[in-house]
Amino acid sequence: MSLNIEDKKAVVAEIAAEVAGAQTIVIAEYRGIEVASMTRLRKQARESGVYLRVLKNTLARRAVQGTPFADLADKMVGPLVYGISVDPIAAAKVLNDFAKKDDKIVVKAGSYDGKLLSAEDVGALASIPSREELLSKLLYVMKAPLSGFVRGLAALAEKQTEAA
Repeated sequence: MSLNIEDKKAVVAEIAAEVAGAQTIVIAEYRGIEVASMTRLRKQARESGVYLRVLKNTLARRAVQGTPFADLADKMVGPLVYGISVDPIAAAKVLNDFAKKDDKIVVKAGSYDGKLLSAEDVGALASIPSREELLSKLLYVMKAPLSGFVRGLAALAEKQTEAA
């Protein structure tokens, strides 16, 4: 069923609002995907904070018109799923990782920071550790000297109690 003009305007406004706050958009072709796989993809996207939607390409082109993602409009051809995220890595990571598991999802292109990304570039962006991973590594590095110092003090205290 096709949308009437008011519904189309509402969809364009909704997508434009998502795009306005986004840092990354990744598009992937989903030709022949099973419903269960698409449901798993949507669940992963929701958990990662990625806005994932299947859109008519003409509506998506209108939504990105006049934004830093306008260069992506030329790549909007075929049955596409759009991943839009505020986190610069999340959309790329979700779609790229899912494409590795299900060959029916094929990452076509993306856009980050006003730059058009090829499928390979999206893969490279997805390989960057997430913010949470980087914070946990930083915390480990900051905690390591302190925990070593505490273990040393505990060993010294134990040695002194054995001597006494």
